[in-house]
Amino acid sequence: MPFPSIIRLGVYVHIPYQRVILSRKNIMRRDGYKCQYCGASGGNLTIDHVIPKSQGGEDTWENLVTACVSCNNKKNDRRPEEANMKLLKQPRKPNHITFIKHSINKIDERWKPYLFLN
Repeated sequence: MPFPSIIRLGVYVHIPYQRVILSRKNIMRRDGYKCQYCGASGGNLTIDHVIPKSQGGEDTWENLVTACVSCNNKKNDRRPEEANMKLLKQPRKPNHITFIKHSINKIDERWKPYLFLN
């Protein structure tokens, strides 16, 4: 039975914005399961505080990144600049659209105008 790819709503019922919860799994998803220092994927990945807690770093989206064990050990209890390491991309809080993209393997091209992915 054929079914439409897109359905237009006649009436929209507002649902309160669902924020993305800060969790280990969601940080890994945001970073694509890759070390944010060397780019390695797979293996043993950990969560690293960009600014260590001992230096006032907090558990926030902007301060947590995925790191491989060797990069995490190399960085130790220092800031990236102090360890002579550079982040591949600056961490930031993701929006829910990012997680929609990750939850489905392939986005139908016809959906893009409706998901604001142009």
